[in-house]
Amino acid sequence: MGIDNNVSVTGNVTRDPELRFTQGGMAVASFGLAWNKRKQDGEEEVSFFDVTCFRSLAENVAESITKGTRVVVAGTLSQRSWETQDGDKRSKVEIVADEVAPSLRWASADIRRNEFKGGGGAPAGGGNGRPAPNEAPPAYDMDEEPF
Repeated sequence: MGIDNNVSVTGNVTRDPELRFTQGGMAVASFGLAWNKRKQDGEEEVSFFDVTCFRSLAENVAESITKGTRVVVAGTLSQRSWETQDGDKRSKVEIVADEVAPSLRWASADIRRNEFKGGGGAPAGGGNGRPAPNEAPPAYDMDEEPF
């Protein structure tokens, strides 16, 4: 039984994205996101999320957003657990992003398309004829007939 766990959160970046690479060369970026909700009594309730991005999305996020930027993040929830050196068990739920975009509610953005590089530590395509998540589709030849 498949359960959908898609999530979409709009909030402010709480720390600059940290870009690193796996041993296989895949880009991974992580950053914090804060979401504020104003209650009817005037008080604010703040929720904090850790966001992780992979491949070209990770590189674009690291290049494009900074602490304080208001963004829209769409992705899935992922829980991971680990044990500290002292033997304490820890776990957290994070957002694994499929898309990260600037919020245009109180700002404007200059959008430029990056040239598709391929690679990124994973084979191109998702094995089903579509690009893998976070990878740009191949360039369309404008001289080619669409049908």
